[in-house]
Amino acid sequence: MSVFKKEDHWIQVFVTGGTFDKDYNYITGDLYFRSTHLPNMFKRGRSTLQVDVKTLMLVDSLEMSDADREIIRFNCEKSPSKNILITHGTDRMVETAKVLAEAKLEDKTIVLTGAMIPYAFGNSSDGFFNLGSALSFAQCKKPGVYISMNGRCFDWDNVKKNRRTGFFEELDTPNY
Repeated sequence: MSVFKKEDHWIQVFVTGGTFDKDYNYITGDLYFRSTHLPNMFKRGRSTLQVDVKTLMLVDSLEMSDADREIIRFNCEKSPSKNILITHGTDRMVETAKVLAEAKLEDKTIVLTGAMIPYAFGNSSDGFFNLGSALSFAQCKKPGVYISMNGRCFDWDNVKKNRRTGFFEELDTPNY
């Protein structure tokens, strides 16, 4: 007989910032953080998933420190959820994934995702698509640390951001 445990049926979502949550100042042209867009995104996407959204920080990943990564690791470790989604800036996403993988949180599935274009930009943002994809991967991948971008899911140690194309790709691309 299986005993229902809340942590087996919900997704912990940690917000850390990145382009995903940036807003645009139409007067100055600056990008800045006000608050996370995730509650609105879940509502707009008509998500029926049980999620707990917790904002850990709102920083650009280029400015993320080792202390910030320690906060993320600590919260992943302490979360009772087995499924964790982290919104994160794309420039330093792999570095944070490495810290989480080295923490050996073996019973958890952790998926990091982000956006190249802020959600606040509307239909031109990839954030909404990346969020939906990452939610799916957080539910179906075996325990481990992953990066989900562009509809794909990568092992944390076999992915890079291609700064020329703006897409994430495998390090070991097979030759077909």
